[in-house]
Order: sequence, then structure tokens, then C-alpha cells
Amino acid sequence: MGTLIRDTQLLPSVRLGPWTLLPLIMAPMAGITERSWRDLCRQHGAGLCINAMLTSQMQLWSSRKSSERQVDLDEPRPRMVQIVGHDPEDMARAAMALEEQGADLIDINMGCPAAKVCHRLSGSALLNDLKQVELILRKVVQSVSVPVSLKTRTGWSPDQRNGVLVARIAEDSGISMLTVHGRTRADRFRGHAEYDTLATIKNSVMIPIIANGDIDSPVKAKLVLEQTSADGIMIGRGALGRPWLFQQIIDYLESGSLNDRPSPLVILEEMLKLLSALHARHGAWVGVRYARKHLGWYMDQHPELGALRSSFMSSENFDQQYAVLIHAYGRFMC
Repeated sequence: MGTLIRDTQLLPSVRLGPWTLLPLIMAPMAGITERSWRDLCRQHGAGLCINAMLTSQMQLWSSRKSSERQVDLDEPRPRMVQIVGHDPEDMARAAMALEEQGADLIDINMGCPAAKVCHRLSGSALLNDLKQVELILRKVVQSVSVPVSLKTRTGWSPDQRNGVLVARIAEDSGISMLTVHGRTRADRFRGHAEYDTLATIKNSVMIPIIANGDIDSPVKAKLVLEQTSADGIMIGRGALGRPWLFQQIIDYLESGSLNDRPSPLVILEEMLKLLSALHARHGAWVGVRYARKHLGWYMDQHPELGALRSSFMSSENFDQQYAVLIHAYGRFMC
């Protein structure tokens, strides 16, 4: 089924059920990793892209946001959906429903530090209740026939790094792959990722470990793989505005070559395509807002495009946004 391309010594394939994957993964991020962005990251070399986390409370699935995070049967396989919640029964029912929709892989979120998630005793808040962690993992794994993975952190707080215990519970519960963000729940996104802790977690279990946190360049990707001995890496914020980072990492791991970023003209061509895709998929109102977000990151990453930001962000429809980019494209053509 799943076919691996571009295997490397530092980034060998990972097997999840019938799927053989390049473990170079686009992180699920709420409000960001919608379908158009996932497609773009795949085109640039990502081996797996995960839908943004979906609540396990199925009565809420009819909302626009939740419906966008469910299975899209037109999406390339394997299709992976992440769920979040605190009740084992709810989590199991959600996983079964997603498998029935056509999900090939299920991911469980126990890493999100957002207050609105943790206040419901979900996400990384569960790291303070390992009994509940085990109940959820076992129930979900036993309820579906597809592989189940877990996203977590190094622990509850700097003085309670229980990531090794969580990893062992995950392995004993039948979890197929574990992604660890190298910070505790208390750290949120402050400070630096703890790669030494990730290495300790990797050495404590046999299931594949995916390293996540602060990976923003090919050199950093190689360093993390070497330092942690992780089986793969997950990239989130580091790819925003530059999805070609995935291909740059592959090339660097294969040959040691650090490829330049695309030219401004190529970047603008990609921005125009993404703009059209976002509006076509989400409609005028939501499309404008997704475009401001995603294309704003392109402009932040590339100083030569920064002058576009003010006029683009004040544009209120597709035609206005498109005109700003076309005008810039014409300038760079001269």
C-alpha cells in the first residue's frame, strides 16, 4: 500500500500497519493544517500530513471547523486524523467513526498545551493523570483496526518529566508510533526543546519515536536525528511560509547539500496557487482569512516580499488579494 520514496540512512522508513512511510511529518495545527496546506506540504516532500485535532465530542462535528477536520476521501492515502478528549468511551467512539469515514491512521493528542483544551482535562493536561492516559489509549486501540499513534510531551512540568512512563504505557497499550514534543506541558512553547529527554524516551521503548520541537532547518533536522536517535521528525511552525523545507531536509540528509530557497518569482507563483486553492475550498469569507494567515507567513519569512504585507492584509476579497500578488509578480519580472 503506502509507498516510500527517498529513504535515507538517518531517516529510514517507518511501518504503520500496511503503510510504509517516510517519517518526515507535517504537524497537525489547529486553524493551520487544512487540506490545501497539507497538499502543498506533500508536494514538497512531507511523508505524512495530519488533519488538525478534532474533538472527540461527536455532537459538535457538524460545525464548519469540525467538518473540515474529518476524513476527506479525495485526499491521498494514508489519511490520518488526530482526535482530542478526556473520556475513553468518547475517544473510542470518535476513532471508530473516523475509521468508518475512511481514516487509515488515528492520532491521539496528549500534547496540546492550549488553555481551552487543558481546562477540559484534555491534551497535555492528561500527563498529570497517567491512569487516564492508559484507559484512553487501551480503549481506542482496542476499538479500531487501523494503527493508532500518540502525540505527547516530555512531561507535565520541568520537575515532573514523566515522558518515559507515558512512552511505556503507550507501547504496552498497543500504540504504533509516538511523537514527542521536546517541552513539558508547563513550558508551552517557551525555551528550547529538550533533545536529551527525547533520547532517553527513545531508549526506553521499541516503538518508533518521532521528534518534534524547534526543527526549522535541514541542519537542525540532522542534528536532532543524530542527538535523539529518533525514527523520524515532525515539523510544525518551522515550515510555515516555506513548505519546501521538507524537500531541503531530504536533500541535505541524502547528499549534505544545502539547497537555496526558491526565487521570489517561484515563491509568488506558489502563493498565487495557494491563494486560489484556499478560496476554492473555503469560500470567500473563510478563504480570505486563511489566505491572510498562510500568505502572511510567506511574507514574514522572505524580506523581499514584506512590503506586500500591509496591502495584502487589508484586502477584503479574492480579487483584491490576487491583484496585490500579481502586481508584485510583475515587479519581480522586470
